[in-house]
Amino acid sequence: MRVFSFGRCGRRPGLAGWGVTLALLLSLASQGARAIPVFARQTGASCADCHAGSYGPALTPYGMRFKLGGYTDTDGKGRTIPVSLQLTETHLVPAKGNNSTALTEGDLFLAGRLTDNVGGVVKVVAARTGPGKYNTQLGDVDLRYVAKELTIGGKSALLGVTVNNNPGFQDPIGALPAFSDLLQGGRTGTLLNPAAPNALANHVIGASLYGVYDTVWYAEAGTYRSLSLAGQDAIGFRPGSDPGHLSDTGYVRFAYMKDMRRQFVSAGVVALTSQRRLPRAAPADQLDDYGYDLTYQYLGNREHILQASYVNIYEHRRYGSRPANPLVPGSLASARGYARDEILSATYTFMQTYGVTVSHLRGTGSDDPARYSPVLPDPDATTNYLTLFWAPFGKDDAWISKGNLKLAATWFRTLRFNGRSSNIFGAPPGVRGANAADINGFVITANLAF
Repeated sequence: MRVFSFGRCGRRPGLAGWGVTLALLLSLASQGARAIPVFARQTGASCADCHAGSYGPALTPYGMRFKLGGYTDTDGKGRTIPVSLQLTETHLVPAKGNNSTALTEGDLFLAGRLTDNVGGVVKVVAARTGPGKYNTQLGDVDLRYVAKELTIGGKSALLGVTVNNNPGFQDPIGALPAFSDLLQGGRTGTLLNPAAPNALANHVIGASLYGVYDTVWYAEAGTYRSLSLAGQDAIGFRPGSDPGHLSDTGYVRFAYMKDMRRQFVSAGVVALTSQRRLPRAAPADQLDDYGYDLTYQYLGNREHILQASYVNIYEHRRYGSRPANPLVPGSLASARGYARDEILSATYTFMQTYGVTVSHLRGTGSDDPARYSPVLPDPDATTNYLTLFWAPFGKDDAWISKGNLKLAATWFRTLRFNGRSSNIFGAPPGVRGANAADINGFVITANLAF
């Protein structure tokens, strides 16, 4: 009997499962830094020109144009060393368990302009796996070739090619999960969710052709393939995170983007479809993602900035095999299923220095006792985040404009996990179970980039 990869059929998470889930949610809450100071040194602009909060991750229209242009803009004063470093210190205060403080991640960015038409960013991550232990992995990659200053039908145009390893990270708007770093963890998730089990992020390689017409219309089409197990091992990933063998994979993105100087709006659709074999010798599952996203920014004179976005991604699944249904003897599991990821987020920033972000994340999926668990067939999860942050540098009038520091405090509340608010791991009668509130927590992060 094959078990579909998004589930863990036959397992009943206990204390170990609770600990893994808590660690996942805490690590997701600590993400969000994105500014790369080497870009500021290359362009002569400050970090705040590309990121409303000086550190990000959300991009301003200027930052979007810089990304679309292949990271090649320059101040014309000669080349800079294309290297930046980022360190992340994290203090965790979980509702259950011990507090901890540690240097959780170190990042090396090789980024910037190679020629007038070629540029990119490569991230190498040293992630903490235990006391004094770190694992080095290849993180996000986005390499570009761009033909600029074209004219089609009397309108300006830009054409480019991106080679990347995380579907959605290359998107210019930055609302999709791969770039926004707003991720819902759980037992299921769409192909476009880097927090989903056996996610594609950083385990695949793909290429897309993209274009911008009349400065407002964006279109992209491409494909991806998963790296071999040996290839994933070479860049620091264990076999258990393998996304499987992908075939007939297609990625399509279309968006309207309007920069009105003091305001910015966008509306986009995205699709990612693939046949996936997981394990690699198993029958193929057909997975089709369809999503849309809406973004609004009020930039004003940069004293008061409001950014809001909503992303809704639906995944339709047609399974290649049908295991036995443990709740109905003699019957088989459904041949079809679904997953959905929804993200609603709003950020207010004052003087590009002080800010607050409120986020609502919801992951849902079809009940499936065969592929998940007869005790916990519902994979739904809902989490709310509240983040306060301070980024004192990275602005033209700051003491340091080409480097940055971000201090953030995040409170998160888990409303549902495994489809429940209580006994979320299905403890048997007589055994005290964990509640969703038990994986609430508080985290303080310090990100330093230079």
